[in-house]
Amino acid sequence: MPELPEIVAHAERLGRAFAGAELARFAPLHPTALKTFDPRPDSAAGRKLTGAGHRGKYLYLHFGELTFVVHLMQGGRLRPHDPPAPAPANPAPDPSTAPGPSPSTSKPPAKKAAKPRGGMARWSFADGRDLLLTEAGTERRAGVWLVRGDPEGQEPVARLGPDADRIDRDELARALAATSERVHGYLRDQSRLAGIGRLLANEILHEARISPFANTAKLDGARIDRLHQAMTAVIARGLAHERTRSEMGKSADRPSNVHHRIGRPCAACGDEVRSVSYRRYVVAYCPTCQTGGKVLADNTTSRFLK
Repeated sequence: MPELPEIVAHAERLGRAFAGAELARFAPLHPTALKTFDPRPDSAAGRKLTGAGHRGKYLYLHFGELTFVVHLMQGGRLRPHDPPAPAPANPAPDPSTAPGPSPSTSKPPAKKAAKPRGGMARWSFADGRDLLLTEAGTERRAGVWLVRGDPEGQEPVARLGPDADRIDRDELARALAATSERVHGYLRDQSRLAGIGRLLANEILHEARISPFANTAKLDGARIDRLHQAMTAVIARGLAHERTRSEMGKSADRPSNVHHRIGRPCAACGDEVRSVSYRRYVVAYCPTCQTGGKVLADNTTSRFLK
């Protein structure tokens, strides 16, 4: 799933490409794509894109007081799309040369444009350009919300924690002390910190030299310092990389020291990068750098190993 660096860089690309473009029409292409009913999408027609932004893992498309909020989920992408040119009309045959009875002058029914593969929603602009939201796979969880006014305080972003690149060290320390859970899960909880997913959580904890299983309430000042510094550094590196790209890439394209290096030597110390696998995600870590050499066991499976 795209994380904060990918979302920020993509919002910048969309803003540069479409700022000032007038929206002609918004069309949901899948029954689950549009999550709101008021305001109506046609109320945005005729408005110009005043900017693109983000909140956590959500993209914003601002049209004056109206904002489309887009969540890409795991396999979604929002890209410029050139619709296929309509097929040229067949010229009517010359009745004087055509054999047999005169052809009918009635026109065949117009064909509807084919729905793009994985299409979820389309923004069509007056200058002929489109923005297309697609989603790979079959889950179809990507979504669009249209809100009036400031999106903050409204669904779907109302319950998000602060963006991970905006929280200061002392605010982070207070938030960590108020909970008691594994720090890897804390970092990925969007109601705690917005914008961090599996890759960033793995990379941040490796850079901070903190075990992914460390308890948030037991982190001392030195580890909190390292955690905040690592969050800032890892997100900044990811954003710098994304800004070199022309479009959002895949997770495998993103730089990492442990996330994509399981079973390979740690770039920092040479120890083997290990993992703890869960049903929907994998925790990657280096025992030497993060756990004092201890190999972690997954609580959900370790009972079978006893």
